[in-house]
Amino acid sequence: MKRSERLINMTNYLLAHPHELISLSLFVEKYNSAKSSISEDLTLVKKTFLEQGIGEIKTISGVTGGLKFIPKISDELGKKMVDSLCEEMSEEDRLLPGGYVYLSDLLGQPKLLREVGQIIASKYADKKVDYVMTVATKGVPIAQAVSYLLNVPFVIVRRDSKITEGATVSINYASGSSHRIEKMELSKRSLKEDSRVLIVDDFMKGGGTIHGMESLISEFKSTVAGICVFAEARFNGEREIVSPYDSLLFVQDVDTKTKNIKVVPGNIYKKEADEI
Repeated sequence: MKRSERLINMTNYLLAHPHELISLSLFVEKYNSAKSSISEDLTLVKKTFLEQGIGEIKTISGVTGGLKFIPKISDELGKKMVDSLCEEMSEEDRLLPGGYVYLSDLLGQPKLLREVGQIIASKYADKKVDYVMTVATKGVPIAQAVSYLLNVPFVIVRRDSKITEGATVSINYASGSSHRIEKMELSKRSLKEDSRVLIVDDFMKGGGTIHGMESLISEFKSTVAGICVFAEARFNGEREIVSPYDSLLFVQDVDTKTKNIKVVPGNIYKKEADEI
């Protein structure tokens, strides 16, 4: 195999195996090349990944060491992506009854989902995450995009019982927007004890759903590794008490007559979660 072919093949392998410990000997045997040649190739790939904002390649020393590709975009690129999302979210007629924002068309775009996944995965790339959690149904594509880049499973919390889920753990929670008591549940097989769970969701208004997922995680004797939402809004200034969270977008202003909304960047690139 020519070096150019080897570099392309190696790059493709790394992109397809994020956050996975890869032994250097794997590449040595795979390409039937000297260890020194593989090391030179990896140095070139590492340099290119950093320059292009694709991510970083970390070297792990020791007997069981190797290397890991960590997908990570720069804050500068992430901010540009968020600005672009703000423009798309500020389009007319997105405001729905009850103060919700129509997101289905955006969250159905592969390019947008990839960018959202990159932003969130970059934020939590250096934090230990065992699972990504969301609630059915609109948060599912976001959770899937993030879990792929973090290379961890994602679990879906449901509001209704499914016989295919088997035995479940359920909790009651107060909806922050409707002020009603609702139920959510998760299969007992979904989470292992002592896991660290990253909560993601599409839209946060009252915070009740997020608070419910926090309670559900505690029922599995696990901890919350972080909370990140695609968009948030506080039309009535009401918010359940939730842990510190990150948001990509913030619905700042609403004109109910024209149904126009003003969307600005959220707090994901700010030092403190309450700076908005």
